[in-house]
Amino acid sequence: MIARFLLLASVAGASIITPDAFAQDAAQPAADDVQQPNVRGDVIVVTARRRQETAQEVPLAISVIRGDSIEATGNFNIVKLQQLAPTLQVYTTNPRNTSVNIRGLGVPFGLTSDGFEQGVGIYVDDVYNSRVAAATFDFLDVAQVEVLRGPQGTLYGKNTTAGAINITTNQPTFDFEGRAELTVGNLNYKQAKAAVSGPLTDTIAARIAIAATSRRGTLYNVTSQRWINEQDNLGIRGQLLFKPNDDFSVTLSGDYSKQDPECCGTTFVRVGKTQRALARQYDALAAAQNYVVPSRNPYDRLSDLDSNLNAGNKIGGVSAKIKWDVGPGTLTSVTAWRFWDWKPENDRDFTGLSIVAKSQNPSQQDQYSQEFRYNYESEKVDFVLGLFGFKQRIDTQGTEQQGSAASKWSLTGALANDPSVLEGLTASNTQWLKSTSAALFGQVSWKVTDALTIQPGARINYDKKSGFYERIVTNGAGAVISCTPTPTAGSVLAAQCGVYQPQVSAPSDSAWNFTYDFNVNYKVARDVLAYATYAKSFKTLGINQNGLPLNADNSVNYDAGTVKPESVNHYEIGLKTQFWDRRATFNLSAFRTDIKNFQATVNGGQFGTVRGYLANAEKVRSQGIEADLKIVASDRFTAYANGAYTDAQYKKFTNAPCPPELSGGTLQPSGQAADYSQPGVPGALSPRQCDISGQTLPGVSKWAFSYGAEYNIPVTLLAKEGQAYLGVDGNYRSHWNSNASPSIYTDVKGYALTNFRAGFRGEGFDIFGWVRNAFDVDYIENLQVAPGNTGLIAGQVGDPQTWGGTIKVSF
Repeated sequence: MIARFLLLASVAGASIITPDAFAQDAAQPAADDVQQPNVRGDVIVVTARRRQETAQEVPLAISVIRGDSIEATGNFNIVKLQQLAPTLQVYTTNPRNTSVNIRGLGVPFGLTSDGFEQGVGIYVDDVYNSRVAAATFDFLDVAQVEVLRGPQGTLYGKNTTAGAINITTNQPTFDFEGRAELTVGNLNYKQAKAAVSGPLTDTIAARIAIAATSRRGTLYNVTSQRWINEQDNLGIRGQLLFKPNDDFSVTLSGDYSKQDPECCGTTFVRVGKTQRALARQYDALAAAQNYVVPSRNPYDRLSDLDSNLNAGNKIGGVSAKIKWDVGPGTLTSVTAWRFWDWKPENDRDFTGLSIVAKSQNPSQQDQYSQEFRYNYESEKVDFVLGLFGFKQRIDTQGTEQQGSAASKWSLTGALANDPSVLEGLTASNTQWLKSTSAALFGQVSWKVTDALTIQPGARINYDKKSGFYERIVTNGAGAVISCTPTPTAGSVLAAQCGVYQPQVSAPSDSAWNFTYDFNVNYKVARDVLAYATYAKSFKTLGINQNGLPLNADNSVNYDAGTVKPESVNHYEIGLKTQFWDRRATFNLSAFRTDIKNFQATVNGGQFGTVRGYLANAEKVRSQGIEADLKIVASDRFTAYANGAYTDAQYKKFTNAPCPPELSGGTLQPSGQAADYSQPGVPGALSPRQCDISGQTLPGVSKWAFSYGAEYNIPVTLLAKEGQAYLGVDGNYRSHWNSNASPSIYTDVKGYALTNFRAGFRGEGFDIFGWVRNAFDVDYIENLQVAPGNTGLIAGQVGDPQTWGGTIKVSF
């Protein structure tokens, strides 16, 4: 570990490259320090610890990304933001099924369930966004984004075990100002943004912002003869600030965002042999139905999906934030209501055959949150004390229906030749989730000396979850079927029950938790801060809300209804430094996180559940090193380089579902030790469960880097004085696995992307051209295992080379 730490430090030290607009942990000189030359001349203020302070003063690993950097590098939502923050991993197959992880932890990778909590909290202006679908929307008039790494439960309302993304938008001003931005590019890309702010009276100011993005899809569907996986986003936010004096303010905010793209489809990537009989695997089944995929090269960007596709997504809400300076501290109240409306349509079989003719699980969510905080600051002691309440309800109405090709694809013998056995077989799901959470939390900073600060924190948390799930199954004639008692083997009813089984479950549980953290930080020198942190954290209990898996005899496994809370032990040390008259900032951190009862999304390969369900892995560990470097060499040149090494693995997971190469065959005898010796051998016996202890967590690259640089020269163009500039930024991620139980078929190759921009900016305007993925690198964003253990692996390919131009004006 020490060797890796030094290696990463040397790599970061040698890679002196970052963009001018990227504000990575810049610092403000202390008030009593002798002021040194500062060629940049700006100060990065953060609210990571619920008070305003400079980033270098915060004794935790934090990346600060300014709004102008987000715009300059084309990273217009959290999904794209990972290109600037190496330890942030964001993977999405559609807005609902989006994983936001930090250091490999946070959300179980794979299909999203409503029954678990987010380990990475997403906050917009202090309001917690419970559904990760919010991460896919455009940033709207954002001032900066803070990515906090590690548990944050003693500072933030909703407990977060892996970190928090703290998004701050531009606030109303009492000076009139405005800005507008227009971008056009290839793939018919159009993006427009505008914001206006100013006073309504001496004590009331308002701000309104709007953004719209559209782009042609990147995957051509030969069946519908349309480009799919397009972008179609619209967002608006309005804010009203009432500030009668310097000690009191009320900010009312409302926002609404809408997406309505034809999305999100996949393309054929590869076939991997399973243990199913060879005649029942993908190539043989496709040949038997004279089915030929449009291309076996995913980078031809062709698909033939035959079901409707939709990713209709609406998110919005209102909030009221009150700040009142009371005595030596500040009292803050944040009251919010948010909603989420999700209307999807998917092609779940990933082929042009009508195997699954319909798959959709529309959801509606309402959430209410209330947070009170009191911040106190003095010469020797600072503290934050908070009270948080949260209530949420999610309703879902699901439909999955088998198509005309389902019998041939899924059955054997005479039944396989009778399309009516499965055609029209429909599972109709009704479900709801109620979640309530309350917490008392706080953190104290005791300045023992001018250099030494001790910072303990604690949290008391209560959670209650209750859910309901009912699946009614009807055959092609519309008659309700029952699978109790167990139907006769080989019958039509047995075949139907093998695909969809009626089930009802009503899991409910509650839990109290007490957690704490302890930080010691020491100012070694004026611009050198060392810190060490221990945190005892948790993620609350989870329930399976999307249908339960089946046992070997096709009965429902009700034991899987709930999952235990995670227990987290986190250790971290770090060093935050500045040198060269504060023109250079170099920060290092090393961490280790141990989790018991890790909540993992696993894949049983069945049609009868929503492919993924929650289970507990006994032990998980994530450890690694992070390095961040920024250089402001002069007014003409700035650069950055960030790097991360993350080793995240299942330390103990003994009863995980098996990967596809060890699935699909007749199950090995009960009670017999699992035999893993015949992966991908058709007809071989399949283990009932697999021990994947020691294997890497899905979605995690061991190595990740980002870098950038910008150089400018003063010029006069068309009688306008300004700067001509050239910028580059890029990122690299090593390979990672996209299946919950790592598979040889779902290993995603590493890739490196490079972006360029060049333009001219002056007072109140900026005009530049850009090219992203400049070298047109072929890469995969995600791989998925098709249900049924046929060996089909589908995926979503990353964006090709894109280019365009942007005009920005401000006044």
